[in-house]
Amino acid sequence: MTCAVERLNAQLLPERTQKPLQSFRIGLAQINPHLGDVSRNIQKHVDVIAQAETQAVDLLVFPELSLNGYFLEDLVSETAICLDDSRLEPLFEASQHMSLLFGMVEESADQRFYNSGVYLEAGQAHHVHRKVYLATYGMFDEGRYLAAGEHLRAFDTRFGRLGVLICEDFWHPSAVSVVHADGADLILGISSGPGRGVSGESQDLRSAQTWHNLNNLYARMFTNYVVYCNRVGYEDGVNFWGGSEVVGPDGAVIVRAPYFEETLVTAEISAAALRRQRSLLPLLRDERLDLTYRELRRIYRERYR
Repeated sequence: MTCAVERLNAQLLPERTQKPLQSFRIGLAQINPHLGDVSRNIQKHVDVIAQAETQAVDLLVFPELSLNGYFLEDLVSETAICLDDSRLEPLFEASQHMSLLFGMVEESADQRFYNSGVYLEAGQAHHVHRKVYLATYGMFDEGRYLAAGEHLRAFDTRFGRLGVLICEDFWHPSAVSVVHADGADLILGISSGPGRGVSGESQDLRSAQTWHNLNNLYARMFTNYVVYCNRVGYEDGVNFWGGSEVVGPDGAVIVRAPYFEETLVTAEISAAALRRQRSLLPLLRDERLDLTYRELRRIYRERYR
């Protein structure tokens, strides 16, 4: 019987091994970075980390470009940071006991500058996501100063498999789909989203409504946790509205930060809730990556031949 089982197993394709999502406490650090002042912003991060420690946070998330500020323009090259910069040591040290995700202008070895999200764990840079879709329209001018990233990847952590996307990446459903297909059970979105437009009689910010709708949609359709951390404050007369939130795999908002205020909010990520929703709505089980792959290849050949 043993030999028969071994022969049967040998005929099966190896199953992809993935650590299931673990339950843990996440913190969202909705801060107001100081434009171009990296050292001051690092100290702000250290202060919030100390606050998060008192709330038993396991993973602390900061907004897009939290070490630099957003409207940098010609300050990009002056404030860019390499990952081996000694000023980052307090953050690497803090990640020995609390995992961290923060945003910065990353300088590569060949002097290109990226809008990067850096995930630290156990004292190491565990994953770096370089923003793929640079906002270069309207009030945004990222493509003039920054290089675009070339990869969309999920990655393994002590909590399970996660994905990181930065602001404009979230506005491209294909980016979220790729990270989800790569096994991310929780998608971390970091943003420096300015407040724009007023929506109808409610007088709510149209940009805030859109972000909340996106987070809800992705959580429901991918049966994933979606974490969104947005900054607050003003730069060059532009306001950033905050509204950071954690959305469960059923689309329910678990926690949402207030608009326009620096704050730290926390939420419990539940492995049981993820399992329950995927049992009720088996979209992940029924996903046809083979079909998607074939059709995308066809569309690509037809469009670019």
